[in-house]
Amino acid sequence: MKKFEQFTGIAAPMPLVNIDTDMIIPKQFLKTVKRTGLGVSLFFEMRYDLEGKENPDFVLNKDAWKKAEIIIAGDNFGCGSSREHAPWALLDYGIKCVISTGIADIFYNNCFKNGILPITLPKEQVDMLMDFAESGSNARLTIDLENQEITAPDGAKIPFEIDSFKKKCLLEGLDDIGLTMEKVSHIDKFEDNYSLTRPWL
Repeated sequence: MKKFEQFTGIAAPMPLVNIDTDMIIPKQFLKTVKRTGLGVSLFFEMRYDLEGKENPDFVLNKDAWKKAEIIIAGDNFGCGSSREHAPWALLDYGIKCVISTGIADIFYNNCFKNGILPITLPKEQVDMLMDFAESGSNARLTIDLENQEITAPDGAKIPFEIDSFKKKCLLEGLDDIGLTMEKVSHIDKFEDNYSLTRPWL
């Protein structure tokens, strides 16, 4: 997993509430176990019409937000069924951060395991960022995980809270496998000792 570094990116406004994981990546795309290739199907039913053509009214199909790296979302983002394909699809598209007043627990935790930073903020701050995002491609936010701070286009700085362990994992690019591999010397030592004390196994 890549280390999460400070970046400045375009923020796309998605003011809908209860954007669930099936809206993020519909069930027909869950057959793959690869983390790549899902970006094209992100928000499939909102993004394309019945003929597979881009819906011009969908935010990520508009020129100002096609290269968005941040989503400013309505409340309860990522609710619904548990599917790791949802953060996979977001990451493959290029989304590095999701900001909302509320993010569903399982989706929230899956984001950290896949290098995406989910941020929850009070409604008035999300509303302010939503207004910035709706202004178009000039709506660039700077996300500084190290200092836990969002910088808006007008220079306003918004602090955010994050669990210290989850923060460490993102900054160091550690998923569950990476965390395990940090202990590889201890694992090797245990296995060597286990073989010596139980040679019959």
